[in-house]
Amino acid sequence: MVKQAVIRLNNPEAVQEFVKAAEKCSFDIDVKYNRIIVDAKSFLGVMGLCSNPVSVCSHGEDSAFERLLEKFAIC
Repeated sequence: MVKQAVIRLNNPEAVQEFVKAAEKCSFDIDVKYNRIIVDAKSFLGVMGLCSNPVSVCSHGEDSAFERLLEKFAIC
């Protein structure tokens, strides 16, 4: 099951927190902006999309990661 959320990471500290949480997940997580797709476990890839609203597609479930997505969610 693929779960999607739209988030915004406004600063390098938020990107670092997001990537560290993604690294703890055993499944794939993609970050999408327009036609660009990067691995959520790549600090440089996610940093390149910093400050844009991005779509996060997780291919698994992890309650801690889902709570983090809620923290950065765009309402």
